Amino acid sequence: MKKIALILSLVLIISCKKEGNNNVEKTIADTNKQLVTPKKEKTDHQIREIKKAEIAPNVDGDMSDPIWKQTKWYPMDQNWIGEFPNFKDFMGRYKMTWSPEALYILVEIKDDVLYDQHKDPLKLWWDDDCVEIFIDADNSGGGHQYNNNAFAYHIALDGNVVDLDANKKPVLYNNHVTTKRITKGDVTVWEFELVVYDHTYEEGKTNDPVVLSKDQKLGFAIAYNDNDTSKERENFMGSVFVPGEDKNQGWINADIFGTIVLTE
Repeated sequence: MKKIALILSLVLIISCKKEGNNNVEKTIADTNKQLVTPKKEKTDHQIREIKKAEIAPNVDGDMSDPIWKQTKWYPMDQNWIGEFPNFKDFMGRYKMTWSPEALYILVEIKDDVLYDQHKDPLKLWWDDDCVEIFIDADNSGGGHQYNNNAFAYHIALDGNVVDLDANKKPVLYNNHVTTKRITKGDVTVWEFELVVYDHTYEEGKTNDPVVLSKDQKLGFAIAYNDNDTSKERENFMGSVFVPGEDKNQGWINADIFGTIVLTE
């Protein structure tokens, strides 16, 4: 009888121990589950449909290409830096189209003074008059200051294209963006062909561009640095509303980019 009681006691102890271990394992699993935080997804905003070009426009600074007659203008009217300029000092707008090989952007700027004080394209490039194009190939948002999660191309009056690389140094990306600029009086027309690269891009290596397709989403914004002979830029006018006090976020944070959707 005593043997039976002893056996029952051992079974009960083992059962309780096993149940206790299961409870501990469940608690650890639940804790780990809570610690796994999903990646924050970009919230799409300023969603714009971009029409495909049956014939890609010539990058010649001329607005007469058929596709430019079929697409609408969008304003660059968001004041990111400086005081809001008057119409005589600045007015900016842009159009877009695409082909599988590239994005095409037409920009018209009304600016009475074009200023290029730094002849070295890698020195204080943002303080000269220039167009800045922001592109995020997979529309994922997030930081990109010193990586290729997204690009912030500064296109100077002389056509040089600058952004920062992973080593925190300015680099020329002239093979990413082809441009032509024509100025008549106080109106300047810029035309761009932008070959899109994604986060896998590595400087100094062979990189395949992104092949664009219908329904693809990309993060996008465009802006203009305006300087009328001052030491530093006087205005920075963008295409996307940026909440908060610090609106100069595009070169750091791709979350502020709008979203373009490629259509046919």
